[in-house]
Amino acid sequence: MLDATTDLKSLLKDPSLLETRAYIGGQFADGEGTFDVTNPARGDVIAQVADTSRAQVAGAIAQADAAQKEWAKWTGKERANAMRKWFDLMMENQEDLAVILTAEMGKPLAESRGEIAYGASFIEFFAEEAKRIYGETIPGHQRDKRITVLKQPIGVAASITPWNFPNAMITRKAGPALAAGCAFVARPAAETPLSAIVLAVLADRAGIPAGVFNVVPSSRASDIGKEFCENDAVRKLTFTGSTEVGRILLRQAADTVMKCSMELGGNAPFIVFDDADLDAAVEGAIMCKFRNNGQTCVCANRIYVQAGVYDAFAEKLKAAVAAMNVGDGLKDGIHFGPLINMEAVEKVQEHIADATSKGGEVILGGNPSELGGSFFQPTIVKGATQDMAFATDETFGPLAPLFKFEDEDEVIAMANDTIFGLASYFYAKDLSRVYKVAEALEYGIVGVNTGIISTEVAPFGGVKQSGLGREGSHHGIEDYLEMKYICMAV
Repeated sequence: MLDATTDLKSLLKDPSLLETRAYIGGQFADGEGTFDVTNPARGDVIAQVADTSRAQVAGAIAQADAAQKEWAKWTGKERANAMRKWFDLMMENQEDLAVILTAEMGKPLAESRGEIAYGASFIEFFAEEAKRIYGETIPGHQRDKRITVLKQPIGVAASITPWNFPNAMITRKAGPALAAGCAFVARPAAETPLSAIVLAVLADRAGIPAGVFNVVPSSRASDIGKEFCENDAVRKLTFTGSTEVGRILLRQAADTVMKCSMELGGNAPFIVFDDADLDAAVEGAIMCKFRNNGQTCVCANRIYVQAGVYDAFAEKLKAAVAAMNVGDGLKDGIHFGPLINMEAVEKVQEHIADATSKGGEVILGGNPSELGGSFFQPTIVKGATQDMAFATDETFGPLAPLFKFEDEDEVIAMANDTIFGLASYFYAKDLSRVYKVAEALEYGIVGVNTGIISTEVAPFGGVKQSGLGREGSHHGIEDYLEMKYICMAV
């Protein structure tokens, strides 16, 4: 793959969607220099993108602060109509947005199409929620008092998002922010800025007012994070990324007592009980573990299989994964694209080496792909134990370790033995077991007999060190609103 090159514009039905400049105050703007964006499947530079400075980001925040005042005056229905146009444009241009996403991130085109639809669903859903931001009337505590509660937009919201879902991680945040009446400044990952900038192109075409939605691509991650956390005009920070970086941002945001949402690391358990439908469990494990090549915060990091079905499950999973194809995500019939970079490859290799040194057995894969670059064989390891690195450290790659357990209490204890608490999954038929395990798992999300749990209509988020707040559902807009209590004497 590495001898191929990517003429991205030639692959688009509408080449004007491929924009490389920042979007600030309704205008596309150059940065202070540029940085390269590379196709991880082919290794070639596909774009040079505006590298915005901290001063330029401060200017974007000022523009957003000014625009937010007017945007907040729009009725919920007016905001909903503008956002609906934005959603429609995303879906009309779904194929082009998917091609851009695959070219800069590497996931197979079918998955990218799915992400565009998933990302757009948050704009659609929260456009509808804009009309449903209800206040409250409370019976007075004295005869002459009237008490009401208003919900008002918090102000300017800033986002820092990762490369693994470069469309949906932004829309999941921008949707509720704009619906609530906030203005938004997005700093996308340096690996995948094009998917963010094309959202700005479509927001502009949809008539989202200047300054309400801004995109500031930058290679200066630390500088931009500090500006977001230290600028008094920013009243809300929303971040998706590692727990380590989340802790840093929370410390930096403390001085301004900023409201923060954090969607952080995961270490998801996937449990297969002996009464499970094994074929369904294998299908769910593949969707959960190997979607996006294992590079999601909710993918299974630890697969626990009850002793009575352990070997049967392992053979079924091996056979199913072995039939899947590794390759360039822009080509047909591909299930696994490349990992995002060589550092990701090295981490997968480290986890495999650690496991084999402690008695683990590689029954499929285990090595870099013959395609070269950051392609890696999907890998399954039997004999996984709690002292292996992947038991506590998120792999973020196509490595499925199979742990054996005997009973419910044992696997619940193992599953909960982590500082993380984002997503968890299990397959079982016994109704009593289903209730017991679902209630006992210390996670914000529990998938029962399913490996896919993300949807715009449900609250997404974790407990413990996996984060703060929820995204999606009617709960998701609350993080962008402030309550105001009014007490009136009559």
